[in-house]
Amino acid sequence: MAHVISVASGKGGVGKSVVSVNLALALAQKGKQVVLADLDVGGADAHVLVGLLNPALTLTDFLNHRIESLDDLPQRLSIHQNLRIIPGTGDTLATANMAYTQKKRLIRNFQDIRADVIVVDIGAGASYHALDFFLMADHHVAVATPDPTSVLDLYRFIKLAAIRRVLSMFMMRDVMTEGLANRDYSSVEEVLDVAGKTDESGRSIAASTLKAFQPALILNRVSGRARVNVLQLKKLLKEYVGGDLTLLGEIPEDSAMEQAVRAYIPVIQHAPSSPAAVALTKTGEMLLQLLTVAPSQAA
Repeated sequence: MAHVISVASGKGGVGKSVVSVNLALALAQKGKQVVLADLDVGGADAHVLVGLLNPALTLTDFLNHRIESLDDLPQRLSIHQNLRIIPGTGDTLATANMAYTQKKRLIRNFQDIRADVIVVDIGAGASYHALDFFLMADHHVAVATPDPTSVLDLYRFIKLAAIRRVLSMFMMRDVMTEGLANRDYSSVEEVLDVAGKTDESGRSIAASTLKAFQPALILNRVSGRARVNVLQLKKLLKEYVGGDLTLLGEIPEDSAMEQAVRAYIPVIQHAPSSPAAVALTKTGEMLLQLLTVAPSQAA
């Protein structure tokens, strides 16, 4: 069973797709059979970043039942024999706003993809689609820049993901669904309070679910003048969300990244000795260690 790694961000423009593509290639270079899945519905561009400008098939073909098995969709890339891609949806309103039944079918079919690792590039922001695609994975990675608005959006995204995780867990158990679902929550503590009032064991179950939620952070475009107080962020998330945050890597500001994007090649292949490429390769190695230590929890 493949390890599924979701990569998301609280806001657009932080380099999430570039990070996803490079991590997928880094894992492929380490001998893993990797599928890069672009689930940035309505804004898919990962295929462009690996030089596949006109993919023969896209996720739209699966959503519209032109292809029934998601495992038939990954296309091999010339940049590495171990790397395949599921290009994202075409530019249509229907695919950008897929129905709930389509989303459930898509998530369910991920278990059929034959690979060692699946790196899922999630659309930016905290829509239900983005949160559910983020949470379906075994390992969760959030990308942010040191920009204060990016950090704020990161905190908001992880908070909403934590709330969504708890609600989804209760809905799967088919208990307390009505009491929990028909509300709008602004904090994790509010979810815990409602869970505790609805069911005797609800609060402890919710707290255990949150404790197991341990997203990893990748900081992109870091410079000497632009850094994040990671310890303070971890403290805030621990206090208000409940889970631990792991700093997976810091990618420095580097002109080689932009040059690689313009060349339609991941920077770790385009300029492997550049500071950004070295940092991304190291981040890929850290991610590989997490996969080795923690077995896949995919169902």
